[in-house]
Amino acid sequence: QVQVTESGGGMVRPGDSLRLSCRTSGRMYMAWFRQAPGKEREFVSYIDWSQNRRHYSDSVKGRFTISGDNAKSTIFLQMNSLEPEDTAVYYCAARENRLVVSGIRAPEKWPYWGQGTQVTVSS
Repeated sequence: QVQVTESGGGMVRPGDSLRLSCRTSGRMYMAWFRQAPGKEREFVSYIDWSQNRRHYSDSVKGRFTISGDNAKSTIFLQMNSLEPEDTAVYYCAARENRLVVSGIRAPEKWPYWGQGTQVTVSS
């Protein structure tokens, strides 16, 4: 049974920063998604270990940075310049095999999920 565990959420003010962490029980390809109230789950970021490339949604590009250590089955999401629109439950997703880029944004392509961590940005 694959386990995915996120941590690091919280309540912050606009402009503040937060760092999320995610750990899996084995070496996996990993990504971040988020889901705001009343909205569908959306892609945030993905780290491609094979090509050492990072992918971001347009809404977070330039503000969020994904990093990690494949050997430790851990990834991080450094979130800077947070905005109220970033308020959501953030989920870590994992899968055993690499995805083609065209598929990384689809939640249904990711079989393993963490329980989510709440991020609230409010003044």
